This record gives sequence, C-alpha cells and structure tokens, in this order.
Amino acid sequence: MKTAEFDYLLPSELIAQQPAAERDHSRLLVLDRPTRTLRHRHFFDLPGLLQPGDLLVLNDSKVIPARLRGIRAEGGGHFEILLLRECGPGQWWAMMRPARRMRPGTSLLFLDHRAQPASLQATVLEKNQEGHCRLEFNGVEDLRAALNELGEIPLPPYIPRPSHADQEEDRQRYQTVYAATEGSVAAPTAGLHFTATLLELLRAKGIQLAPVTLHVGLGTFAPIKTEEVEQHPMHEEVFEVPPQTARLVNQARAEGRRVVAVGTTSLRVLESVARLNGGEIVPGANATRLFIYPPSQFLAADALITNFHLPQTTLLMLVCAFAAPGSMAGRDWILSAYQNAIQERYRFFSYGDAMFVC
Repeated sequence: MKTAEFDYLLPSELIAQQPAAERDHSRLLVLDRPTRTLRHRHFFDLPGLLQPGDLLVLNDSKVIPARLRGIRAEGGGHFEILLLRECGPGQWWAMMRPARRMRPGTSLLFLDHRAQPASLQATVLEKNQEGHCRLEFNGVEDLRAALNELGEIPLPPYIPRPSHADQEEDRQRYQTVYAATEGSVAAPTAGLHFTATLLELLRAKGIQLAPVTLHVGLGTFAPIKTEEVEQHPMHEEVFEVPPQTARLVNQARAEGRRVVAVGTTSLRVLESVARLNGGEIVPGANATRLFIYPPSQFLAADALITNFHLPQTTLLMLVCAFAAPGSMAGRDWILSAYQNAIQERYRFFSYGDAMFVC
C-alpha cells in the first residue's frame, strides 16, 4: 500500500493557530459508520450523541514544557532543543537545532525566558543515526521543576510563536483539563475539547470515564517517509492501564456497552493491550510499537473521538482503518469527509476541530 494514497491538500488558512474561544465550542463532524452519513455538530453536543452506559477512555498524560534554549559552553553558539523521551534519571533523548556540532562531550548551558544564563546544564552523551542526542542534565536538584521554570510548551511547527513569547494561554490550552501524569512532548489533542462542565454533564447522563496514560512523542505526528506504508518503522511509546480502567472496559464489553476512545493515543493503548491478551484489557505498564492501518480489525473500541490529522501520517491511517474495520473502504470515506470539512471551513490539526466516528 502506497503512503501517497493517504495524501490530501489543505489550504494553509485552515490550520488552526489559536484554540477555540471556549474548548467545547469547537466544531464536531459526526461520521456514522453503519449509514455512511455525516452530520455537522459542535463539541458541546457530545452528551446528546453518547448513550447512558457508554464508557469514555481518556489519555491523562500531561504535556511538559519540553522546548529549551541555550548556548554551547565553548564557543557560545545558540541552540534549541526539544526533549523527546526520558531514558534514565536526569537523561533524555532530544532533538537539537542546530545538531551538526553537537558531538559527545559537548557541554550546554541553558537560558531563562529573559535569555539570561540559568543553573541548568547538560552534557551530550551520544548521538544516534537520526541525529538525536542523549543528554545528561546537571546543575539542578529537581529537573522537572527546572523544566517548568525554563521550558516552553512544545507547540508543533505549524503553530509558530516568537522566541520567548508569553506562552500563558498555550500553557493552559495545549493541555487537557484532566491531565495528571507528566511525560508527553505533544498533547493528546482530541481531549483538548473537554471542559470540566462537559465532563460533569457526561457523568450525570450515566456515561463512564476511565483514564489511561500514554506519553505522546513526536513520532506520533511525523509524516511517513517510506514509499510503502508497511515499510514504516513505527515509533515506540510507553503507556499504563490502571486496574480500574481495565475492569471498566472489560465489563462494558461483556455487557455490550460502547467503549469510546478519546483520541488515537487512547485507542492505541486499548488495541495494544487487547491484541496481547486475546481481546482482554489487563492492567499494567508497557510500551507499544503498534501500527494500525487499513484493513486492520479492532478488538477493544466501538467509537472514536479524534482531531483532523496531517496527510500521510500514522494517525490518519489509523482513522481510515477505524472507519471501516477489516477493509480498505475507510480510506476513501475519511478522505471524502476531510474534503467536506475543508469545504465547510473546519479548523485542522492540534488546535482545530474534531470528529466523532461512531
């Protein structure tokens, strides 16, 4: 299957640069799988689209301020880093710009939001074939606290912000209201539309909520670079399923109630666990490289809430697979739905509107 089959053209003005004025006022494109019909709604209509007894599974991972700026200790050249994955106490794999002169042994000094030197430092330990560097941080007792003080919210490159700009709104809005467990370097964006009030309305209707944790990495959003989909080396992400969530999902499925995955990350957790355990959801922590694309079948979810995704990405392929499990028909239907959303001037990507595939 060709990667180019999952391409589409998007006018740049439809890439959302700011969140909706209110989280749940974003638009919602409802895709009904049995009838192959589309409906245009708003996210605050969700309680009317769900049924009592539905179980929503949400990713409670919290975005960390993963973008840092600094200078090389020798030579003083400025650099920017984006933390990718924690790999040990005080150690992270990071994407660096510029990366060419970042050799093992290079010492780095970090700057605060006023571009003044801070106490946080790091040393480059190694560099991999992708050009990413493994860094060891020092100079502070609490690295997480230092990141909160010095770091910037890692907005995707299609949402540019000036260097050292005031990020207070992004710190609030590029985070779900139920975020609890620090570790993501990109937001689980389907959850950005929920408000505390909307969650209470769902509970009052008899809709259950259950968390999982998957720390989102940049590989989630990266375009596939191989010509053939099947040749793509899938990135790894760590996740955890709490015992209570495993019990609720298994009970819902046994009773014939819908399990609704909030976001592709939640869906990936459920499917990863189900495929390892004969369809059962078991609690615990693990890592996944599961790559879902047509004509995949699904074992653990009956509906999906998701944003609009970039062309030729694993996320778009997952949604295409979910639209028509076990067949290739979902690709044409989803790309047609995307064209309808473009004609209706929906807003795309992280700060954009949402879809409900049910």
